[in-house]
This record gives sequence, C-alpha cells and structure tokens, in this order.
Amino acid sequence: VQLVESGGALVQAGGSLRLSCVVSGLPDNDYAVAWFRQAPGKEREGVACFSRANSNLYYADSKQGRFIISGDNQKKNTVYLQVNSLKLGDTAVYYCAVELRPLGLGLNPALYDYWGQGTRVSVSS
Repeated sequence: VQLVESGGALVQAGGSLRLSCVVSGLPDNDYAVAWFRQAPGKEREGVACFSRANSNLYYADSKQGRFIISGDNQKKNTVYLQVNSLKLGDTAVYYCAVELRPLGLGLNPALYDYWGQGTRVSVSS
C-alpha cells in the first residue's frame, strides 16, 4: 500500500491550495482517507476524512468551512484537501492516511493503517 501526497507549497496568507493524496495497492474501496497535519512543535491533528466506499465526509470541529475534502470521481484512488483563506497557523506538514474497513468516520490517528510521507504547506504574511 502506498500513499503519495502532493500540492504543498509556499503561499501567502489568504490564498488557497489543493492537496492531493493518491492511494495505491488496496484491493477494494472499503477504506477511509483522512488528512492530518503537524505544525512545528505541535502534535499531529486531524483535519478531515472521506469514505471511499460511500463518499461520507467528516471534519474536525475547528476545520469546518475553510477545509474541503473530496474524492475524485474519475480517479477513484485520489482524495483532495482544498484549503481556502490560508492563515499563518495553517503552516504544517500535511499527511494523508488510510483506515481499512472503517466502522465509522473519525480522526483518531491510532485507527489509521497506512500513512504518506507528507507534503509541506508554508503560509507567509
């Protein structure tokens, strides 16, 4: 199983980014993909997750609004995270992760089975 994130960049505050996560090596669609982020000196935090099986979504309470997770309808193995109105506090390494056969949707990192290497987002003033 391989997860590859891309789309991280240096952007000015107020801008937008779309991060991509490409998942390969899974035999079916019974999995969830989540985005987490880890800012310098801080713990990893969950942002949002998406069920590949039924397209259900789940967001961390503090991430409603500016963050939008979605699955590509054509490329079934790709999940995006759109981040709008970027703030300095969004500077972090963003990781995608896969939970196999999820019973529900959530952002407990201990439930996720596979992780990508991360893509760095830096927001400047």
